[in-house]
Amino acid sequence: MRRVSLVTGAAGFIGSHLVDSLLQKNHIVVGIDNLSVGQAKNLEHISDKNFTFVKADVLDLKAEMMPFQPDKFDYIFHLAALADIVPSIVNPGLYTKVNVLGTLNVLEFARQCNLEKFIYAASSSCYGIPNHYPTLESAEIKPEYPYALSKYLGEHLVLHWVKIYNLPALSLRFFNVYGPRARTSGTYGAVFGVFLAQKMAGQPLTIVGDGNQTRDFTFVSDVVDAVTEAAFSDIQGEIFNVGSGGTYSVNLLASLIGGDTINIPKRPGEPDCTFADISKIRSALNWHPKVSFEAGVKLTLEQKELWKDAPVWTPKQIESATREWFQLLGNKNLGR
Repeated sequence: MRRVSLVTGAAGFIGSHLVDSLLQKNHIVVGIDNLSVGQAKNLEHISDKNFTFVKADVLDLKAEMMPFQPDKFDYIFHLAALADIVPSIVNPGLYTKVNVLGTLNVLEFARQCNLEKFIYAASSSCYGIPNHYPTLESAEIKPEYPYALSKYLGEHLVLHWVKIYNLPALSLRFFNVYGPRARTSGTYGAVFGVFLAQKMAGQPLTIVGDGNQTRDFTFVSDVVDAVTEAAFSDIQGEIFNVGSGGTYSVNLLASLIGGDTINIPKRPGEPDCTFADISKIRSALNWHPKVSFEAGVKLTLEQKELWKDAPVWTPKQIESATREWFQLLGNKNLGR
């Protein structure tokens, strides 16, 4: 019998890749997105009759919006969220509403279903500036800004629903996901999207600080594989890191992309390193990343047409966009 999956945030970067993977696995897929962060073009390539797109907000998610009754859904993948650091500092209430109350609404919908698994896309930003690398799931939680806090509170809700309502759920903490369709919009987004847009426009790559900071860059297909392996497992109530098994400098990324570079001030509240300990997910799910950093960058660069309309950030624009970031977080991070 065909499985039926619901993907929130389906038009987003990771969500659209997950939809592709589920359709390839012969699932019937319903994708939900309000298109505030996701983009319709991320789903334009899909012609599969087993996919239904519903333009809706997770805050307004109701059974009557669906092409199926709730009890027909076997899996829910909750990826819908507001991202970005700067807007979360400016408008923490909106981030709490969407990322926390939105998650609550999806969980309440899930209680109407007869699910095999609920997967929550959590964020490694909950670790803040970790004390140890690679970072275990048991590490101290130290969110540095409202986005990180809102994603962690959503995770708390999911695990509480496991405890109280026996919801078969798992939380996966993603580390620095990159690849084709990576988001380039928003207020000075992730380094990959920024660099690729600058590369396409022939502008210098803006390296934060000295560029020696490292990130656990994880290719999107590896993340999607982890998500589906987790969904099809018989484990529930656990948290898993999803990372690449390595950590790579921003300078290395810039050299692989190529072109001129320019350095801009280091930002407060950001770690010098992100590096997931993935021993738990390796052992429990027999999952391991397959795409090397160099291969992932090459695959991403090969799809240049995806970046042609991306906004190009200049040092002056970045300074303006991150001013409140520095003003609000700068003082408390002095001396770190």
